[in-house]
Amino acid sequence: ASFTANKPASTPPAAAPPVTAPAAPEVLAVKVEEPMQRSLQKMEPYSEDEDGDRAGGQGDIQPVGHDYVEEVRNEDGKVIRFHCKLCECSFNDPNAKDMHLKGRRHRLQYKKKVNPELPVEIKPSNRARKLQESKLKKQKQKAVLKRQRDDEQRWHMEMRRYEEDMYWRRVEEEQMYWGEQRRRMVPPPLMSRPGMPVPPLLTCVRRPDSPDDRHIMAKHSNIYPVEEELQAVQRIVSHSERALKLVSDSLLEKETPLSDEESTGDLTENSARLLKGVMRVGILAKGLLLRGDRNVELILLTAKKPTISLLKSIAKQLPKELATFSEDQYEVHAHPEEANIVIVSSKEPKMQVTISLTSPLMREDPAAEKDKQKDPPDLLNKKKCLEYLAALRHAKWFQARANGLQSCVIIIRVLRDLCQRVPTWGKMPSWAMELLVEKVISSATGPLSPGEAMRRVLECISTGILLPDGPGLMDPCEKEPTDALESVMLQAREDITASAQHALRLLAFRQIHKVLGMESLPASKASARNRKRRRDVSDTGEGEGEGKKDKKEEAGCA
Repeated sequence: ASFTANKPASTPPAAAPPVTAPAAPEVLAVKVEEPMQRSLQKMEPYSEDEDGDRAGGQGDIQPVGHDYVEEVRNEDGKVIRFHCKLCECSFNDPNAKDMHLKGRRHRLQYKKKVNPELPVEIKPSNRARKLQESKLKKQKQKAVLKRQRDDEQRWHMEMRRYEEDMYWRRVEEEQMYWGEQRRRMVPPPLMSRPGMPVPPLLTCVRRPDSPDDRHIMAKHSNIYPVEEELQAVQRIVSHSERALKLVSDSLLEKETPLSDEESTGDLTENSARLLKGVMRVGILAKGLLLRGDRNVELILLTAKKPTISLLKSIAKQLPKELATFSEDQYEVHAHPEEANIVIVSSKEPKMQVTISLTSPLMREDPAAEKDKQKDPPDLLNKKKCLEYLAALRHAKWFQARANGLQSCVIIIRVLRDLCQRVPTWGKMPSWAMELLVEKVISSATGPLSPGEAMRRVLECISTGILLPDGPGLMDPCEKEPTDALESVMLQAREDITASAQHALRLLAFRQIHKVLGMESLPASKASARNRKRRRDVSDTGEGEGEGKKDKKEEAGCA
């Protein structure tokens, strides 16, 4: 059997007196070899800290804790290995013992258990270095995303202004072209000599700006949001999106603590996130904001089915996250019955952002959910969540189909203003109106001016497309056949149809300003020159009229 003995620190291992023992029988020799093999198996390799110390040099480091290293001897009294009681490790080499006494691992254990004042150099581990690198990477990604979002918003605003500028520039060019053609146009002589050049006939070009176009564009300029409102919307939306990203990061840290994280890759992080992303919907995503609009909508997608506890947790963290990067004051209200969170700004003009929670899992078939886990007891209203998913599909469809059509966005803005002013038109769903305008304009043979597009939309409604016996308006964003006008009552359909017919009559009599709710604009110079002068009956003399009458009577008598 082996025994242990404490060895003084001042006595080196080489100075130990040799132990002589008589020759042992063969059976005893076998027993001695087995514990040596077991002791060698228990020896641990050097730690990374000790390897680092050996590589970096230990000339300035003094060994500590000699008294806590024991010598393990065999039955013959020979030192077979060394055991450190602080680190619970063994080694059989005296040089390894000296290096262990100078190593960081041993010094840290000595500082922890014996002398807390011992200075120990702490080097960052690979895991800490990876965490720091991932943090810097996230900050760079946030900066890139913010710059991309700002560039996208700036591009949308520039494209809208460019669209209006191009329209008015085209109108001015056509007016100049027609004026120049009228100046150059000379009537051909009645009797021309052979070989005399005859001016060619004018080719058919698009007519100049009509009074309807000018009225619609003037109305559109009046209802378009001012720059102050656009900046306020951009500020509160960007702040809300940034705060939700910080809330998502905090929820991710709570679900996956640092001690349990093995890797910090993007794929692992995205798969573990509970909040997947924020999408803009409604008039904000479609670019249909009007002057005076104070409420915009965002959709927050979750990896699991959203619950009331999750909604309240997000609403509780939002004020703290908003205060970290913004000096503006915001009020946050949670509405579990509506499955949304409302953020209201205190700075004029006061804007409001409605953040609605939903998940694609809410659309799953109930038959397929039998094999899965049961829904949580505090699940949010499923009907509301499905409506929010439909709003997300509507926004994507509008951006793909309606944004590129000429005059489509302008006409929808004008009709939105009409729905706000006239109660009869206010009963028409906004999604149905957007579908109708897109189908009417896209089915035309060519691009339409604003006046032509408005007339075509009113003609389509006047024919009875909204009535129950009409063709209906199918929703392209639903898998099953769904009528977008399903929620409109019969009386409301008839009222809207009659109102469209009356508006069409007003357009025919050049009274579009009454439909738009604005003052009539003065006639342009080009239209005033082209308008024919009415013949006045008073210009004709009485004698001349009687003379013509007498001639007719004489011809009849003859």
